[in-house]
Amino acid sequence: MSEYSRYAVYFLPDGGFYRVGADWLGWCNRQGTERSHPELAGLSRPIAQITDSPRKYGFHATIKPPFKLAKGQSANDLAARFRELCKATSRVEIPVLEIRRLGSFVAAVPASHDPVLQELAATMVKELDPFRAPASESELAKRRSANLTRRQEEMLIKWGYPHVLEEFRFHLTLSGRLPQAEADDLVSRLHAHFAPVIPQPFEVASLALVGEDDMGRFHCIESQNLA
Repeated sequence: MSEYSRYAVYFLPDGGFYRVGADWLGWCNRQGTERSHPELAGLSRPIAQITDSPRKYGFHATIKPPFKLAKGQSANDLAARFRELCKATSRVEIPVLEIRRLGSFVAAVPASHDPVLQELAATMVKELDPFRAPASESELAKRRSANLTRRQEEMLIKWGYPHVLEEFRFHLTLSGRLPQAEADDLVSRLHAHFAPVIPQPFEVASLALVGEDDMGRFHCIESQNLA
C-alpha cells in the first residue's frame, strides 16, 4: 500500500449522486482525478471559489476524521482492521437525504437524526483510534480557534477531533464558508441540481479507507461493503 500523510474513513456515495457531487467539487477521490465543474446559472461567485475549501477531500461524509499514523503502526495493519470492522458493521438506511445550510456552509444531510448512523461512526472512531498519532499542538490550536464547548474540548483531547460521538453529524459537504444569504440561495439551487440523482431512501452500504497525498488531496485506498 502507498504511504499517505494522513488516513481517514469516509463514506463515498455511488452512482449518479457521486458523479454529480465529484463534478460539483472538481475532484474525484475514487479515481484521484480532477473533474470539470458543471454549468449552473445564477450563482453569486464561480463554483471553483465556492468549492475551494472542500475540494481536496472529494465528495464524502467523514466517519473517522483524518489522522496521522501512530509510531509502530502500519497502513497495512490499519487496512486489515478496517476490513474487520466493516464485516461486523451493519448498513444504515437514511429515509430522506436533503440539501441544507449547516452554519456557514452547505451540505447534504439526513432530514432527521439517526442514532444508528451515529453509532456506526462512533464504532469506527473508537476501534481505529489505536492507529492514530496524538494531535500536535498546532493541530489542537487550529481546532480550538472554533470556540469549542467543554464537551468538544474533551473530545478533542481524547479522540483528536471535537465533532465525534454525540457531537457527530453525518453530512456531505458541498461548499466552503459563505455569508448566510448566499448559502441559503445556494441551497435552493443545489436542491434542484442534485434532486434527480439522490436515492430516497438513501443507504450507507459501504465505507472507504482514504489517504491524503503530499498535495493535500484525498484518495480512496479501498472500499468495503458493510454487513
